[in-house]
Amino acid sequence: MTFRTVVLLCFLFIVGALSQGDVGSIISKTQFDQMLKHRDDVACPGKGFYTYDAFVAAAKSFGAFGTTGATDIRKREIAAFLAQTSHETTGGWATAPDGPYAWGYCYKEEQGNPPDYCVANQQWPCVPGKKYYGRGPIQISYNYNYGPAGRAIGLNLLNSPETVANDPVVSFKTAFWFWMTPQSPKPSCHDVITGTWRPSAADTAAGRVPGYGVITNIINGGIECGKGSNPQVEDRIGSVSTRDTVTYWESAMATIWIATTRGLLLRHLKGALEPVSRVTYRNNMFHTCL
Repeated sequence: MTFRTVVLLCFLFIVGALSQGDVGSIISKTQFDQMLKHRDDVACPGKGFYTYDAFVAAAKSFGAFGTTGATDIRKREIAAFLAQTSHETTGGWATAPDGPYAWGYCYKEEQGNPPDYCVANQQWPCVPGKKYYGRGPIQISYNYNYGPAGRAIGLNLLNSPETVANDPVVSFKTAFWFWMTPQSPKPSCHDVITGTWRPSAADTAAGRVPGYGVITNIINGGIECGKGSNPQVEDRIGSVSTRDTVTYWESAMATIWIATTRGLLLRHLKGALEPVSRVTYRNNMFHTCL
């Protein structure tokens, strides 16, 4: 074997190792497009905004996303992220083509006439005339989130919050920032989904166990958790089929396991969930959000 051959083999080995650490090795463009099949529909204000390339480029700024743990854990994190953010940006309705839960990433900013979402904060003061309403995949809101998110990605989002709705890479970066950053006193969504987070005695007593419901609690617990059934909670409930009802974002996860829905991504991620019954799986979601 020549020296040149050895160098070439080493190079190929390094490239291969690096490629395994990229989210693109877990979810392809075809799978991403199939999972979010209606995001570019003419009825969606976000048409053409949320691209696969922007998703992958932004993820590289948060290296642990989709690259932590075994392959099934990586798949689980990507699926959970897309499911939760699909709920946040859904444009579905009851009789929508492919069902009401196939319209994630339809919106890139909060609809209607939202308030400015400005609260007094010495560290992250509001800029006069600027509004910090929900934008991007995670619908980041409030000046106290725009400020640190911007610092983390090297931008002054207090001065230009509209960038989150105008630049798709920045938009995804803010979502990844929220996902990867502990929301004190809550853990990060990343730590929960990858198994790093361990519930305290108080968490266990309150019914908060490792599971996807804790992520719902992190993202929107103040509205959706601890209040029993309410419209916001019910909005996260969707149909996997006519016989199986699960929470909205859970539907994207549960169908990975039971393989009953259409979509290359769902089939690709089959096996990313623990093999538990649908009833146990659904109950775990609600218990962790209590």
